[in-house]
Amino acid sequence: MIKILYPEKKPSVKIDAGKELVFCIVRKSWLVLTPEEWVRQNFLLYLIEVLGFPPSLIAVEKQIILSEVKKRFDIVVYDRASQPYIVVECKEMNEPLSPKVLDQALRYNAVLQANYIMLTNGVDTIGFENSQQGFIETDSIKMYK
Repeated sequence: MIKILYPEKKPSVKIDAGKELVFCIVRKSWLVLTPEEWVRQNFLLYLIEVLGFPPSLIAVEKQIILSEVKKRFDIVVYDRASQPYIVVECKEMNEPLSPKVLDQALRYNAVLQANYIMLTNGVDTIGFENSQQGFIETDSIKMYK
């Protein structure tokens, strides 16, 4: 398990036409605030404010093709060479980080080929690093250099 110390800064929220919206600092747009979106936006702030990843190296909810099926990943952090570095799968707070969630992230990573996989529900975060034995659990996320 990775201990996440979220920044004091929180995502911006507003009410518009009776709907609660949250501002995505990566997509630079207002989105309907769902429980999963709240986790995603807080984790984005963690990646940017705490770990120092530039927003320009982060993609959010982009489409990939997986076995001829269109899927959307939650977050991918790229390295300086524009190669996928971390795949992040977000779930709402009350959803456990089960083997099914890991399988989903691994399927996305079959296409993306990132070195790290993160699973988070905002409370718990599990990380995996690619090694010669496959993905092994890690207890930390490297800061951006």
